[in-house]
Amino acid sequence: MTLKIPAILWDRQYVAGLLRRYWALLPDGSPAYTGARFERLTGGGDQPEVANHFTPADFIAVATLSVDVPVRAVLHVLEPTGCNPYSRLLSQIPVGLELAAAEERHIAKDSPAWNLWQRLRDVDGIGSVGAGKLVARKRPRLLPVYDSVVKKVFERPSTDLSFWSDVRHALRADDRMLVAHLEDVRGLAGISEDIGVLRILDTAAWLHGRDEHL
Repeated sequence: MTLKIPAILWDRQYVAGLLRRYWALLPDGSPAYTGARFERLTGGGDQPEVANHFTPADFIAVATLSVDVPVRAVLHVLEPTGCNPYSRLLSQIPVGLELAAAEERHIAKDSPAWNLWQRLRDVDGIGSVGAGKLVARKRPRLLPVYDSVVKKVFERPSTDLSFWSDVRHALRADDRMLVAHLEDVRGLAGISEDIGVLRILDTAAWLHGRDEHL
């Protein structure tokens, strides 16, 4: 299905204002929203030395997005018995690949990214949202964050198996007009380019949705 982007999220000044709020610092230097540390915590989950395995920092990062994974589930992922399926799958997912430049095979059902999400989802205590945020932490430019607020903003169905693909198509449509818009508002807000366009889209949608439903 087509990704339905609300008209208000095409408003440059409005979206830039949302981004400034999200990445603002409080007087004591702490982030106004803990999620602003999601990508940047310990340098990011896709840094060369950690790109192909999960670390404790990845679970702290998803906690900044309000996902609290039980310790038993964390240990299951960090210390799996036998062959590590999570590292094996991560090693098959390109690092640094932008979703707009990706081929459908990179995110399709039964791709390494999809299979990794499924394996994490099936761990007791992680679930679909937690799994999605964990894979987004490891491949932030390829895999978008998804939760109940984003789902409402984009008017997604109750069972949503095509979100990654629909975001990809939206980014590529009309000579990548959405990508250009997201890069534009990122610059207007003064956010550095280490924050990718997927996270700009997610943050704008999440904060807009949160404001609308308070």
